[in-house]
Amino acid sequence: MDLNVLARNVRRFRTARHLSQPALANAAGLSLPAIKNLETARNEPRMNTVQAIARALDVRLQELFLPVRELRTVRFRSSKRMQNRENILADIARRLDDFNYLEGILSERRPFLLKDVRKSCSRKNVVKAARLCREALELSETAPIHDICGLLEHGGIKVFPIPMASDGFFGLSLDEEDGGPAIVVNIWERVSVERRIFSAAHELGHLMLHLGAFDVRKIEEDGAEEAEANAFAGHFLMPDEGFRGEWNDASGLHWVDRVLKVKRIFRVSYKTVLARLQEHGVADKSVWVEFNVAYQRRFNRKLAFKEEPLGLDPAEPFGMQRFDFYEDRFSRLTRRAVEKDKVSLSRGAELLRISIGDMQELLSNWGANL
Repeated sequence: MDLNVLARNVRRFRTARHLSQPALANAAGLSLPAIKNLETARNEPRMNTVQAIARALDVRLQELFLPVRELRTVRFRSSKRMQNRENILADIARRLDDFNYLEGILSERRPFLLKDVRKSCSRKNVVKAARLCREALELSETAPIHDICGLLEHGGIKVFPIPMASDGFFGLSLDEEDGGPAIVVNIWERVSVERRIFSAAHELGHLMLHLGAFDVRKIEEDGAEEAEANAFAGHFLMPDEGFRGEWNDASGLHWVDRVLKVKRIFRVSYKTVLARLQEHGVADKSVWVEFNVAYQRRFNRKLAFKEEPLGLDPAEPFGMQRFDFYEDRFSRLTRRAVEKDKVSLSRGAELLRISIGDMQELLSNWGANL
């Protein structure tokens, strides 16, 4: 029994569930000193003590003894202090290991198609960097991105959608040294789908522009890097030639409808469209207020907004649906591993983080491949 691993896991699961040490002691039917001694790795506990803690934390017993790999080349910044940072990193490390495990047993590893493009991407010309990435992924200068998760995974980047109740954290990225490249996106219900899509492109911007910033020890946001990643994301999702064409084609529409049509075509926020109009000098800062007033007159409701394209906005007008940002490669690999008897049904359930009952139902609902 590795006491340090046990102590760290108990503390990690306890804080993830927002339990104090006294609350955990009460839930497990143990004394407070017993919990404190366990979390400081002072004494080896009895197995029945550990079992009681596992039940109180609602985790499998073996999860308390599994060592968590420490990630190093991570860019994990948030605008607000996060108490569960350690838990997020531990969860991502295991998800990443599971993903690489499935790729290995199925011989389906994908190369990072943008690796060599990095050499030509410069912070001094973010628009060019976005264009080079689109070219490497075989996107035309006008094509919208219909499935950003599929596109990134085609390019050898793993995507992890994770719900996290936080309005200060939208995503993070990991480099190859830790088993990536990988992008994590917050899919909390209050984060609009447009914001999730933008976050994925934003993190790709960091991967391409800020290689030296991938250090798990750094937690403070860098304003210049954030602005560059924002600009990259906007031009990656909505290339200028495509934007100009669609904007001009919609010139006969009411300008609110014009913004919303272009927004839907490129799967971006209306804020990204307004920001592009500012970038081209056809609008100034007043465009935010003007759009909100015009929208209210047209639809008889207000929009919550900030004067930038990134705010947490559950009221995105005529928003995208959750299937517009849907990662499916990991579940597809799990299915193949189960059907080829590479992993058991129970192991498949563990990989997908569902119960064995839900796994059996999923198995019966898997349709035939064409």
